[in-house]
Amino acid sequence: MKNDSLIVVTGASGMIGSGVVRCLNDRGFSNLLLVDDFKQSNKWKNLVGKRFRDFISRNAIFDFLKDNQTEIDSVIHLGACSDTEEKNGDYLMENNYRFSVRLAEWALSCNKRFIYASSAATYGDGTLGFSDNEDAIEMLRPLNMYGFSKHLFDLWLKREGGLKKAVGLKYFNVFGPNEYHKGRMASMVFKMTDKVLSDGVIRLYKSTEARFKDGEQCRDFIYIKDAVRMTCDFLQPQNRSFSGLFNIGRGEPATWNQLAQALFHALGKKEQIEYIDMSADLAKQYQNYTCADMGKFHKIFPGYQTITIPSAVREYVQEYLLRNVRW
Repeated sequence: MKNDSLIVVTGASGMIGSGVVRCLNDRGFSNLLLVDDFKQSNKWKNLVGKRFRDFISRNAIFDFLKDNQTEIDSVIHLGACSDTEEKNGDYLMENNYRFSVRLAEWALSCNKRFIYASSAATYGDGTLGFSDNEDAIEMLRPLNMYGFSKHLFDLWLKREGGLKKAVGLKYFNVFGPNEYHKGRMASMVFKMTDKVLSDGVIRLYKSTEARFKDGEQCRDFIYIKDAVRMTCDFLQPQNRSFSGLFNIGRGEPATWNQLAQALFHALGKKEQIEYIDMSADLAKQYQNYTCADMGKFHKIFPGYQTITIPSAVREYVQEYLLRNVRW
């Protein structure tokens, strides 16, 4: 792929999307078409200082694709409603599933590299494991409509033979710069930094499963800079033959207590954690344990190293949150 190849990035002003734009810029790519809708948010600030050719609304993308088919090299589809508590199923299906189907149909029929965001939410409660083996995805049982919408697209792409050409990335718990706009879906590190500074306390959910003590529920947290680096590596010429589903995580779970401890340490504050009850509705769709099986990814990218959770939290807090800057 040449540096003047046109790359389409949807969801470009979101946390992962803007991180991908930054990573591509750092690698010398600036001929980028960014696709997103700002609405009432301040997501536009995530694109300040980045280099790209143009920005269009998601409603205008298919006209652009039709008019610029020969110029486009790749599509990185990250746009979606990522709210795991979204109750409007019709909106989720239209935004996360049907839009993705239409975009994939165009990309694959025109022989364009197509990389898209799936989600670890497709794994449900984890009783079936966290393997990105495409042969077993029909067995998965997501816990919420967001996960279901992502799962349906994975299933559609497999049924249509698209997974033999496309790359689907099952992102686990991504955190880091550029999530100011995410509200209730922002990471614990983001939401609790001000709380620690003002009150000196972090409040975590009590465990809803006997196998976990309070705060010992585990998630596979991965820093945004690692997640976007792993994403962009699938665009490299030597990696364009790779296709299928791939987990994007560290493969090493951390507890909420460990994440909280890292935050206290980054702020130079004494640890003080309190545990609160989880709502019944949230408990029904809560993942108490996630851990990405990274075997397939490491087979094609041997020796891949990710930043440790304490180091990631320290950088995020000290270099970005306390300075109120974006990446």
